[in-house]
Amino acid sequence: MSAVEKADQKLLDHATRSIAVGSKSFAAASRLFDPATRRSAVMLYAWCRHCDDVIDGQEAGHSATVVAQEEVDQRLASLAAQTQAVYAGLPVESDAFAAFREVMIRHGIHQTYALEHLSGFAMDVQQRRYHHIDDTLEYCYHVAGVVGLMMAQVMGVNDESTLDRACDLGMGFQLTNIARDIVEDARVGRCYLPRAWLNELSIPDQRLTDSQYRESLAVLAQRLVDMAEPFYESAQAGLSSLPWRSAWAVATASGVYREIGINVKKRGAHAWDTRVSTSKLDKARLVLGGLWRAVTSRGRRWPDRPSELWQRPRHACSAARHAADAVAPEVSK
Repeated sequence: MSAVEKADQKLLDHATRSIAVGSKSFAAASRLFDPATRRSAVMLYAWCRHCDDVIDGQEAGHSATVVAQEEVDQRLASLAAQTQAVYAGLPVESDAFAAFREVMIRHGIHQTYALEHLSGFAMDVQQRRYHHIDDTLEYCYHVAGVVGLMMAQVMGVNDESTLDRACDLGMGFQLTNIARDIVEDARVGRCYLPRAWLNELSIPDQRLTDSQYRESLAVLAQRLVDMAEPFYESAQAGLSSLPWRSAWAVATASGVYREIGINVKKRGAHAWDTRVSTSKLDKARLVLGGLWRAVTSRGRRWPDRPSELWQRPRHACSAARHAADAVAPEVSK
């Protein structure tokens, strides 16, 4: 094996470990991609996971800690500078950014998307308050919807209609995540529930971890899971535009996350006693279900995307650049 091949394998091993530890759900679905797409998918995941871990002071998406504001500001600035350096063709400083550079070059990942993703972390750093559900949906777009857009590029998709569906899947994922992690997030000072919803049920936003509010939180978690459903339904229409193995992987990931939401609803006030996940048997069943959905999507005529569904921004490039410039120094003067 040549030095270049060894370096490529080392990078792939790093990304594969990242997804295996960070998300068993995505790791299972990623195995269904063809080898080239899988490599790019896990490389992209490694970068997203790294950025999230750096900001939250966690490892592989687990055990987040409270980080001092000055320190987290510096971390975000560093991530933004390193991301800009990738697009400027400058040297990278870590395996995660080397992985992202490979994906960016191979698939032409739009810089706008990468910067918009970082601006989602900026919302956390700035301790953004979410007063209404549209504020929460904006956050969902930045941390997950835009990842759907980048993944669509990895799968060879660039038409606006299919990109909308890819973004919708990310939105569904994140709404499910928020519902599952309400108490875990609250322990590190994060709350993505709209303040209007908390006020409606008289839940103090500083006491989300108190057991006396679990029944009320279950009402809001169910609301989030129900809100995710039309996003998942919309995303289904994008499967027919993907290569069939990519469609299988995406349909499986969608099924796994939908199942997590269903389990959150079933558990009610006990949804946060232990972390909700899917078993190996469940995943095997959902892999088969994903295959069926991918196959039956081919050649099917899908309805138009619902006009009332939250719409991703169409001209966000300047806004994304402004958000990044607010937290990072320029890297090419």
